[in-house]
Amino acid sequence: MAESEADTPSTPSELLENRYFEFHNVRLPPFCRGAMDDVGEFPVRRDDVWLVTYPKSGTSLLQEVVYVVSRGAEADESALINIDDFIPVLEYPQPGIDAIKEMPSPRIIKSHLPFQFLPQDLHAGKARVIYMARNPKDLVVSYYQFHRSLRSMSYRGTFQEFCRRFIYDKLGYGSWFGHVQAFWSHRKDDNVLFLKYEDLHKDLSGALGNLVAFLGVKYNKEQMDGLHGFCQQLIDQRCNTDALPIGRGTFSQFPDSICIQNKCRNNYEFLHNAGRSQHV
Repeated sequence: MAESEADTPSTPSELLENRYFEFHNVRLPPFCRGAMDDVGEFPVRRDDVWLVTYPKSGTSLLQEVVYVVSRGAEADESALINIDDFIPVLEYPQPGIDAIKEMPSPRIIKSHLPFQFLPQDLHAGKARVIYMARNPKDLVVSYYQFHRSLRSMSYRGTFQEFCRRFIYDKLGYGSWFGHVQAFWSHRKDDNVLFLKYEDLHKDLSGALGNLVAFLGVKYNKEQMDGLHGFCQQLIDQRCNTDALPIGRGTFSQFPDSICIQNKCRNNYEFLHNAGRSQHV
């Protein structure tokens, strides 16, 4: 078990440093400590659906859309109110790995872990994996707001300081670039569907078509029209900044943030090149 305390130079957010530990050179949240062996050995079922994202990449929206698409006409809309109870995060302490093992099939399971730390059965292609990426400039705004909203994180630094932490892999779950690149390299695997958060907003019909085909569910045209309308409502609700202030926002709110503007100027373009080294 390659665990170690994160040790970085002092910053205005010194308390934040103590919230993480390093596992195989990747900074992870403290609740992952002691759980990573169990995560790697977690028994995957062939009818599982796994949702994997870097934090603040639209996970809540993705799980709602996938739940509705996967259940088809049997979808219980009331379940969306408590959807986190039905779609747990593998590495979170609640409900815990043992409880997730006992969930009835078909399970939908979330994780923010990098590809290399996910259960070995997933590496072997045993279940479907839906990965969603979000452009880093908007993601970092959402992640910043999230850290400021959590008393446990105690983050009171500036947005510029937070951007530097993001760029230099000093936040939980490590490098955004490495996280996305790993799944991008597996995008042609039969059991992997790679989505972009922005596509749910710009081309919902296309995204839903990809999800329906990937999950192997059947919809006629009338049902697809109804599915599109319902998912559009979910997106509109998630974009209501007045009702859901935490985790919302775009990079345009911080136009002077030169650090991340320079490092992430092309959003996803680095995926089409050799990788991170050409763009950061």
